[in-house]
Amino acid sequence: MIILAATPIGNLGDASRRLVEALSSAAVIAAEDTRTTQRLLAALGVANRPQLIALHDHNEKQRAPEIVELARTGDVLVLSDAGMPTVSDPGYGLVAAAVAAGVEVIALPGPSAVLTALAVSGLPTDRFTFEGFVPRRPGERRSALQALAREPRTMVFFEAPTRVAATLSDMAVAFGADRRASVSRELTKLHEETARGPLAELAAWADAGVRGELVIVVEGARAVEVAFPDAVTQVLELVRDGVRLKDAAGEVSGQTGHSSRELYQAALAVRG
Repeated sequence: MIILAATPIGNLGDASRRLVEALSSAAVIAAEDTRTTQRLLAALGVANRPQLIALHDHNEKQRAPEIVELARTGDVLVLSDAGMPTVSDPGYGLVAAAVAAGVEVIALPGPSAVLTALAVSGLPTDRFTFEGFVPRRPGERRSALQALAREPRTMVFFEAPTRVAATLSDMAVAFGADRRASVSRELTKLHEETARGPLAELAAWADAGVRGELVIVVEGARAVEVAFPDAVTQVLELVRDGVRLKDAAGEVSGQTGHSSRELYQAALAVRG
């Protein structure tokens, strides 16, 4: 069978007994980075030296059939560098191939940056959506965030420290400056920190520089309560304060739920 095993996202103390047992008995391990797996084996005091197969984003499509065939006659343990394989990590293609081939797939549960950040965010946890990394290019990122402006569920994102300030700033425009959010960094590690507050405040906080691996959690959109004409008035007021019309429409859209395009066109018509 294929065994997906969650590994620590920072603190080695989070390695489960089942993970250690699986590492100790595995004959074959498919790993996102074989060097990281070797370090994990050493850190956990596991003497076993299994066959290691690299399975990452660039070769998963090619290696999946080979690994599925190996799993027909013996177990294959699948690891990502941290957390659960397939969740914003390699493994989905392998699992899909295994299911199609009738090979059993099970998981050894464990640490998850997504659930850990969500749990400590202070935001609703009853319904949420994981959005992974937002696009790197500014224009694509803004479009992707704007498409999520009316998502009612709590949203969880991954982001790199070099882009987090820009992403939070774009979120403040797309979702509204007052939308509640949290940013967790270095989860389970020595310098773990979670900053909470409105998106505009978090964007300013991140401008000073943020290090480490990051998870952003954003409150879902609330029901529309502002009438469309009043929303257009809000857009025009922002424009009078020096905000670009497009940005003003996006910000008010995030706050009210009205379409940013319709707000833009209506405000443009009022301005003449």
